[in-house]
Amino acid sequence: MSLTYEERRQTILDQLVTDGKVQVHALAKLFNVSTETIRRDLDRLEKEGRLRKVYGGAVLMRSEMIEPTFLKRSQMQRSEKQAIGKLAVSLIQHGETVILDNGTTTLEIMRQLKDRADVTVITNSVPILTSALEEFQGKVIFVGGEVNASYQAATGAITHQLLDQLKVNKAFISAGGVSLSDGITDYNLEEALLSRKMMQRTEESILVVDHSKFGVTTFAQIAPIEQISMILSDSKCSREWIDALQQLDVEILLCEKG
Repeated sequence: MSLTYEERRQTILDQLVTDGKVQVHALAKLFNVSTETIRRDLDRLEKEGRLRKVYGGAVLMRSEMIEPTFLKRSQMQRSEKQAIGKLAVSLIQHGETVILDNGTTTLEIMRQLKDRADVTVITNSVPILTSALEEFQGKVIFVGGEVNASYQAATGAITHQLLDQLKVNKAFISAGGVSLSDGITDYNLEEALLSRKMMQRTEESILVVDHSKFGVTTFAQIAPIEQISMILSDSKCSREWIDALQQLDVEILLCEKG
């Protein structure tokens, strides 16, 4: 097919959002153009700040290679996170025990749970624990260990050992990024390993991420997408991602913003 640069550009960007990377030879075959044409396209997109060229192709440009502070993250996509939190709480049944990992979206779940005296919450997150102590009517269990001041969460061997003693109904997992090629990832290795452990100790793992996390890869893998039972996100999640997740037989529920 004969396409202009602008038409090729949009297809390349769509593929980057979905897969996190593109390959020169595959794009040349797709567009029926030379590899030199594709390399020029990638050069232009790199100058626009939309991607970073690597050997054989390009990867999605990440604006922040280091995770923002917890306080800063709590202000980002806040209304979306609140809506996701409300949707998550609607899935929690009477008498269930749930795990909330350390994240700003899972913190919104805790805030929405405040009147549910019939629910037990397990967490390693200091902000979630603080919120629970202030207004939660149910039972809270803090899986302690070495508390990292930067991440405001307990991590390490003691936390893993405590989780090994528990089995819960649902685990709500947050993430730094979601990619078809790299799976569910986080910025911090310790937190990624702990979220993976939480998934192992639950009957149902539910990923809670706003639309900005799709097509992003961060440092450490939590798990492949296929190991998640369900994904909760907001209405800005793209059609391409919804279709891709359906092909993987991963259910996704979307909430309205606000």
